[in-house]
Amino acid sequence: LGAVLLGFTLFIAAVVAWCYYTVSLRKAEWLKTELMDLRADGFVIRNQHGEVVFRLAFCSGSLDLESCSKEGEILSCTRSSGGPLNFFIQTVKPKDTVMCYRVRWEELAAGPAVEHTMFWEDAQWYGGSEMSTQHWPIRLAGYQEPVPYVTSDVSSFRNSFGGILERYWLSSKAAAIKINDSVPFHLGFNATERTLFFQARYKDSPYKPPPGQQPFPELSYRVCVGSDITSIHKYMVRRYFNKPSKIPAENAFRYPIWSTWALYKNNIDQDKLLRFAEKIKKYRFNCSHIEIDDKYTQAYGDFDFDPVKFPNVTEMFAKLREDGFKVTLWTHPFINYNSSNFGVGIERQLFIKEPSGRLPAMVEWWNGIGAILDFTNPAARDWFQSHLRQLRHKYGISSFKFDAGETSYLPKQFSTFRPLSDPSIWSRRYTEMAIPFYELAEVRVGYQSQNISCFFRIIDRDSVWGYELGLKSLIPTVLTISMLG
Repeated sequence: LGAVLLGFTLFIAAVVAWCYYTVSLRKAEWLKTELMDLRADGFVIRNQHGEVVFRLAFCSGSLDLESCSKEGEILSCTRSSGGPLNFFIQTVKPKDTVMCYRVRWEELAAGPAVEHTMFWEDAQWYGGSEMSTQHWPIRLAGYQEPVPYVTSDVSSFRNSFGGILERYWLSSKAAAIKINDSVPFHLGFNATERTLFFQARYKDSPYKPPPGQQPFPELSYRVCVGSDITSIHKYMVRRYFNKPSKIPAENAFRYPIWSTWALYKNNIDQDKLLRFAEKIKKYRFNCSHIEIDDKYTQAYGDFDFDPVKFPNVTEMFAKLREDGFKVTLWTHPFINYNSSNFGVGIERQLFIKEPSGRLPAMVEWWNGIGAILDFTNPAARDWFQSHLRQLRHKYGISSFKFDAGETSYLPKQFSTFRPLSDPSIWSRRYTEMAIPFYELAEVRVGYQSQNISCFFRIIDRDSVWGYELGLKSLIPTVLTISMLG
C-alpha cells in the first residue's frame, strides 16, 4: 500500500511539474493582450479579421517574459536581456472602432539607447515630416542611422527632417503610431528592408532630460488600429492635434501674394517696390498683398527701413494704400553683430547663450553671423513683438513673413532662459510670434503648432522637375503637411 501511495504521489508530482513546465514554455514564448501578440523580441498587432497590420521588433534587447505580469489592462515587465527595466503595455479602447496600445520601454541606466524597429510590411505609410525629397505615400531611399528628429532647413541640409514635422505616422492598413513628446526621439530607416528605426537616447544628442530627472532613455508611444484609415486618422487628429480658433484672411486663399523676392531677390529699394506695385495694377492682376522681402533694413537685426534705399517710407506706404495694396514685411529671429540691436540684446539678455550662460551663442545663417533670439524668454518675445507692432502702427503694415525658425540654426551647445528638453520647442515658440498677426502671417516651421491660425508655407522649391525640392514634390509636400494638421 505504501508503495502504491508513493507511486501515485510521484505521478501527481510529475503531472504538475509537466504542466508548469509547459505553461512556462508557452509564457516564455509569447503573451497576448487583446489584438496584440507580445514576444520577447517584439510584437504584432492584428485587426478584427486576423490580418497583421503592425509589426515591431525590439532591437536594444529582448524581454524576459518570465518577469512579466498582467493586472487589468496593463501588462508590465521588469527585466530584459540587458538588465532591469520598466516596460509596460496598456490596452485602451477609446471607442468601438479603435483599439490603442500604450507602450513604454524605459532603461534604468543612463548609458544605453532604446531602439525599436517598425516594419512597413506591404502597407503604404504617410506623415512624418517635410523632406527635401518628398513622396506621397512615403518612399525612402538608402540607409540612415537614427538622427535627432528635430526641425531643420531642408534647403540647406538636404538629408535632415524639415521645418514642419510631427511624431505621427499613418498606415493604409488603418494603423497609426504617435511617439510621445517626452521621448528624446531619433529616427532612422532602411529602405531595402522597409523599416523605420525609432530610437531614444540622450548621449550625443541635442535632447536634455527635464531638470532633476536622470538621463535614463525612455521610448514610449501609442499604436492605434481602427476599422479603416479615415476613422483612425480622425481619431488620432482629435486626440493629438489642437484646432485653430480663427481663420486667416480670405483674400490670401483667393489671390496671389506678390513677393519682391521672386523678382528682385535682396536687391530691393523704394523705386523698385513702387514700380512693382504699378505693374501689378496696370495689368489688373489679382492681389492678396505685396510682401517686402529681404533686404529692406541696413543690417540684419534692425527693424526699420534703410533710409538710403527707402528715403520716403511714409509716403511710399500711403501710395500703396491709395492703390489698394496691403503690405507685409519679411522678418527673422537673427540679430547680426553689426546691427544696432545686437548691443541691446546683450544688455537685456535676449539671446540664446553659450552653455555657460554668460555670453550669446553666435550662429551662422544664410545672411551672415549673429545671435539668435531666445523665445523661451518672455522678455525676448515681448521685445520682438513690440518692434513688429511699432512697424504696424507706424506704417500700416498688415502682417509679417516669419522666416527661418528651424533648430538647424541653433548652435550645437547652448542654454536658454527656460531649459529645452526638445530643441523643436524653440521652433514652436517662434511660430507663436505670428499669433497677433495671424490674418496674413506666414511661417515655415511647425511643430505642435496646429492651433496657430496662420499660413504655413513649404520651403522654397528649385527650378527642377524632380522630387528633390522640384515640381514633382509640390503635391506630396502639401498633402503631407496637411495630414499633419
